[in-house]
Amino acid sequence: MIEEFLPAAPILLVLVGGTIAIVLEGAVPRLVRPTVQACWTLLVLVAAFGWTLVDWLASAPQLTAMNALSVDGPAQLAWMLLLFFGALAVLLFADRRVGGGESPFAPSASAAPSSQAEREAIAARQEQTEVFPLLLFSIGGMMVFVCANDLLTMFVALEVLSFPLYVLCGMARRRRLLSQEASLKYFLLGALSSGVFLYGVALTFGYAGSFHFRDIDIAIQAGAQSPWLLLAGLGLVTVGVLFKMGAVPFHNWVPDVYQGAPTPVTAFMAICTKLAAALGLLRLLYVALGSLRWDWQPALAVVAVATMVVGSFAGLLQSDAKRLLAYSSIAHAGFILVGVIGAVTTANGLAEGWSGSVSSIFVYLAAYGLATVGAFAIVTLVRRSGAEATSFEAWAGLGRRDPLLGVLMTIFLLSMAGIPLTGGFIGKLTVFSAAWAGGYSWLVLIAVIASLVTAGFYFRVVWIMFGQAPSTEVALVSPGIGTQVVIWIGVIGTLLLGVLPGPLLDIAINSAGFIR
Repeated sequence: MIEEFLPAAPILLVLVGGTIAIVLEGAVPRLVRPTVQACWTLLVLVAAFGWTLVDWLASAPQLTAMNALSVDGPAQLAWMLLLFFGALAVLLFADRRVGGGESPFAPSASAAPSSQAEREAIAARQEQTEVFPLLLFSIGGMMVFVCANDLLTMFVALEVLSFPLYVLCGMARRRRLLSQEASLKYFLLGALSSGVFLYGVALTFGYAGSFHFRDIDIAIQAGAQSPWLLLAGLGLVTVGVLFKMGAVPFHNWVPDVYQGAPTPVTAFMAICTKLAAALGLLRLLYVALGSLRWDWQPALAVVAVATMVVGSFAGLLQSDAKRLLAYSSIAHAGFILVGVIGAVTTANGLAEGWSGSVSSIFVYLAAYGLATVGAFAIVTLVRRSGAEATSFEAWAGLGRRDPLLGVLMTIFLLSMAGIPLTGGFIGKLTVFSAAWAGGYSWLVLIAVIASLVTAGFYFRVVWIMFGQAPSTEVALVSPGIGTQVVIWIGVIGTLLLGVLPGPLLDIAINSAGFIR
């Protein structure tokens, strides 16, 4: 029985690690609890990464957990990316130097803002260290989501990854009401999307008589039931996943949550949630619904166009750094969908024809994640009266005040814009090439135009940092070790991927085959 679950050991390690982290909350003295929790969380993520790497190198793809999970190349590569970016998020969670010795999280999340209970918690220098087990449980849910082999497992994983995020979004130390509003909006919209997803699961089961992806694909090819039942199920299930990606018209939560949540949480969500949703969508569409590609490809193309247009043009109107990065994230969701759509059917089968799309999305997500996590790390350093200052007025002259920090932020922005010699250029080149090869040249042209529009607001931020006079009311705090590590890993990774993309491309191509 144990051997049946051994291929899923990295998932179990993360979930068990989260459970032990909860025990540490009561067993470890409050004074050392933040350090212990941060170190334990990093240890769990590193151990899970190492285990995944060894399995990826030595083990063959296989179904496990009574065929509920597919431990194949895409799943293991997604696990490693999730664990890597999760570890970077832990470094931001744990950094106290940026906040002047304070945690970025509320000392007592259950206390009402500005209440006596909150003032007492601040005076006692309490810290909300529960954020670390919450992060582990969310990553565990994401790891299950990207390898789920049936719709019920996918739904359970969706809830496991989501509920910790709802809590984390409402735990900002400052601007508490804005943070709690963001948490409530995310919860309400997330609950709605989960209900839509579950209704789609029921309709799909009614059509196929099974929750397993392979059985659904066989039922589609047999065509024994009414296609309208299947199409309705396909649409509702896809909506539930597109919500997590922040695709239009399911994007309403993104700007408010990105702005209101603690910035380390925003950084974690911006890459890990999008990565999990994108890879889960790939497995759902390619493995379970591949035979229905002529129906979902045009519909998804419309969503991709709407997402790129809204993310690009709405970003031009923003005057806040975090909201701009939120609309940037929406635009990037559209670019990812371009790669998803670019599936090619070959004479040797769908799996071979779609490997180009799968590998291109891995490269894009890696490049996007490096730039995004580094950009949000820099956002935490711009302060006014002790709190984060995210308005463009506060960012005026940032490059003049600290030229090195301005250059590093510029590198991240150039990568998001897809400028050559950055990882973002390689990412966009791969997904656009996949869509072009799949016959969607018109969609690639729209994506290129949208990319040029997004470059407009990225260069606007660069001009604000270097072309305007510095604000005297704003201070740049020195980053702690954790924040420095995140920024420099982001910069080095972005530049290396832009100059030497070959190794990652080879890894992605060799890990692009789904099993059923």
